[in-house]
Amino acid sequence: MSADSSEIRGADQLLSALREAIAAASSDFCDAFVTVRKGEYIRFAGGRVHQPQAIEECQLMVRAVAGSGAARVATTQVESASWAGKEASRRARLISQLGSAPHPVAPVGKLGPQPDLWHEDAVAWGAAEKRQLATSAIRAAEDAGATANGMFSTVLVEMAVANSAGINLYADGTEASCSVLMRHGHGSGYRSDLARSATPLRPSELIDDALGDALRSREPQELPPGLYDVVLGPLAVGDILTFFGALGFTGDDVAAGRGPVVRRSGAAVASPAITVTDDALRPVGLPIPFDMEGVAKRQVPLIERGQVGEAVFDLASAAAVGRGSTGHAHIAREQAPQPTPANLIMEPGVLTQAELIAGVEHGVFISRFHYTRLVDPEASSFTGVSRDAAFLIQSGRPGPAVTPSRFTEEIFGLLSRVDGVGNQLISQPIMNVWNGSSSAPALRVRGFRLGFH
Repeated sequence: MSADSSEIRGADQLLSALREAIAAASSDFCDAFVTVRKGEYIRFAGGRVHQPQAIEECQLMVRAVAGSGAARVATTQVESASWAGKEASRRARLISQLGSAPHPVAPVGKLGPQPDLWHEDAVAWGAAEKRQLATSAIRAAEDAGATANGMFSTVLVEMAVANSAGINLYADGTEASCSVLMRHGHGSGYRSDLARSATPLRPSELIDDALGDALRSREPQELPPGLYDVVLGPLAVGDILTFFGALGFTGDDVAAGRGPVVRRSGAAVASPAITVTDDALRPVGLPIPFDMEGVAKRQVPLIERGQVGEAVFDLASAAAVGRGSTGHAHIAREQAPQPTPANLIMEPGVLTQAELIAGVEHGVFISRFHYTRLVDPEASSFTGVSRDAAFLIQSGRPGPAVTPSRFTEEIFGLLSRVDGVGNQLISQPIMNVWNGSSSAPALRVRGFRLGFH
């Protein structure tokens, strides 16, 4: 597969299918959306390119409201749109007999300025070039006595939303990503990035950096448990951002009276250097202009200069507290509808990674985390293990490599101890969030607990 505009289904086909679903639904109100991802993936491991793949994912979902009942039906076949509309309305009428409350209806409105979603450089990044990059990574690793693993991908995304009140919205975009893992002895190095455009990814540079980390960390020494000043790489910080949807920054949390937006509104929970927004209007990460209910997305400051800001809302959670949706409706596979932060961005600072490290007398550099889990949302505590290249910092300079360390920390606590923010954003996907991404810089954090369970 070589990605190009002929590969997409297009607004006419997708919106036509949604209108068929709505017309087939004998209900008081009906809305529907369809999301499509069509990707080309080149994976490599074990000295060869072993999984060139072309994958297409499609989900069409219809919601019908009849009386006091509402029901949803989903299908992976656009051709089944009419059936989905009929089935959703049939189930809504049955539910109405039980007295269920109807779902709020999305208003009819126009979108404001939209980010540039389609990039020809991503379209032109074909399988041959990706295979050549994979081969160069394998050869560079072999020349150094290391092994290389990774993936280069281009994805075309489409999203369409329509309802019986007159909404008809469509967007398409490109997505390019790369990831490289190098191993040598007991050491490893990992680099990745993600964007709508292929240009910012710099895959050759990522290959060299990952290999350099693997070589430097091939003989790590044990790190004694302790409280360390650390520099967290952008991938580690981006991992932390993915927990914000579970820390009380959603409309469901506000409606239930829990989380910092309700209980600590305006309070300082992080350093003044920290600002975290959900922003689908900036060319960072994976922006898209509207949500699955057809509501235009707006910028939502979750933490603003260290203080608790706002929450993201869908129609239902917004109606529960008497306000408007922020355009963050989301439905993941096998999950109930819920408002979800989807394009999280931590604002960058002005320091290079070398300058962040120079500000640490004795500490640790951690490139990324592994197997992180939220322990207590109210306390913002999470646990995990450092992964891949981690190095001692001695007198402001990188020192010997150290073995992985388990940690348990509080997210707001560590963010409150930040005294340096990097100047480069790296993006990564948010698991189980369609078109979701987090983009973060490196951080210097004082007093990070390593080696404690």
